[in-house]
Amino acid sequence: MLNENSIADFKANLRGRLIQPGDTDYDDARKVYNGMIHKKPRLIAGCADVADVIRSVNFARENDLLLAIRGGGHNAGGLGICDDGLVIDLAPIKYTRVDPAGRTATVGGGCVWGDVDHATHVFGLATPSGFISTTGVAGLTLGGGVGHLTRKYGLTIDNLLSADVVLANGKFVKASADENSDLFWALRGGGGNFGVVTSFTFKLHPVDILYGGPMLYELSETTDVMKWYRELIPGAPDDLSGFFAFLTVPPAPPFPEHLHMKKMCGVIWAYTGVQDKAEETFKPIRAFKKPALDFVGPIPHPALQTMFDPFYPPGLQWYWRADFFNELSDDAIAQHIRFGEALRTVHSTMHLYPINGAASRVGKSDTAWNYRNAKWAEVIVGVDPDPANNEKIISWTKSYYDALHPYSAGGAYVNFLMGDEGESRVKKSYGDNYERLVEIKNKYDPNNLFRVNQNIKPQ
Repeated sequence: MLNENSIADFKANLRGRLIQPGDTDYDDARKVYNGMIHKKPRLIAGCADVADVIRSVNFARENDLLLAIRGGGHNAGGLGICDDGLVIDLAPIKYTRVDPAGRTATVGGGCVWGDVDHATHVFGLATPSGFISTTGVAGLTLGGGVGHLTRKYGLTIDNLLSADVVLANGKFVKASADENSDLFWALRGGGGNFGVVTSFTFKLHPVDILYGGPMLYELSETTDVMKWYRELIPGAPDDLSGFFAFLTVPPAPPFPEHLHMKKMCGVIWAYTGVQDKAEETFKPIRAFKKPALDFVGPIPHPALQTMFDPFYPPGLQWYWRADFFNELSDDAIAQHIRFGEALRTVHSTMHLYPINGAASRVGKSDTAWNYRNAKWAEVIVGVDPDPANNEKIISWTKSYYDALHPYSAGGAYVNFLMGDEGESRVKKSYGDNYERLVEIKNKYDPNNLFRVNQNIKPQ
């Protein structure tokens, strides 16, 4: 049983700070990105280094404490926090070491993608990541990693070279193609089920100035836009990526006033090819239909990554649903339009992220990520600053999902799953790879210490 003496001893042996209920910053420390999540942990260990992580894992195991791991704190279901247990907060382990000659970056488990982009961009390099720079490196990577560069350079896990991991027994190991290769396989898509990753080493690619940004159309043109988009993306060169979105235009610069608060559809483009060919590449795109807004042009990679940060600050209420799709049928498009026209709040949205191109050329059993043959990862998110609107955004999100799910490929990107969707959704999201993940879980975490996640239960 947990007692004050054991807590005092634990605290004395940490280089980082141990935060408890009653501390002045406890309420701030327990907040995560999703304001809908309210958990009250017994202890929050701000881990300064790997030694702190090892001590924290051992303390949780020895005291039979529920254990949550928090990297950037962005997880959709708020799974970086728990009630009454111990939270290992990796935020202090924040560093990015770039090897420009070897084109690699080693990144601390507490980094967010903005930290990585800042460090790599000066060398004209990047690795595939997400769409918002405040997203945590650890969570996004372990779930797979879909982003602007996915069609060109694959998922984030396809660019992971190695990881440093603290296991459930407190042992520190490296996972790579050559060391603990089964663990390395599982980490690439299997989430936080297998240990605490304290650092990641990524392959970097020459990425500097992209040609990208949003191109928005009237909502009345959605059918034409989606039908054109579904034909364009599967056959597009890897250099060209763009995700489809329903959105409400924010009432703020740089958006023109006549579009403020207007519901629209659009594509947010990212072209990684040489700038000399960008205008030529976009000629047929612009010729298809004149957009109501065209903000597509040369843009530094970090600027594209941070474009939506101001509109999605931490603390908003979020409710998510997600699926993979192999195709966009006419019937599915009709359902998209029905719910896109009924966006509940200014922040609510639906995105279709293309996951073909380079990502589809990795074998479905080469990593834990199973849906290599899917064309899109869809996410539906009800978002609002006001908790009073939670019922409204949750019901819209669930209804939208229920209408589209029959057209889906079956599973979903685990980073987009909420915490209340059940074991069957997790199994479907891993598909044929699930049984192998269970075997690896049995080996590295047989007692399921790491279970505050999209859990793969040991047998």
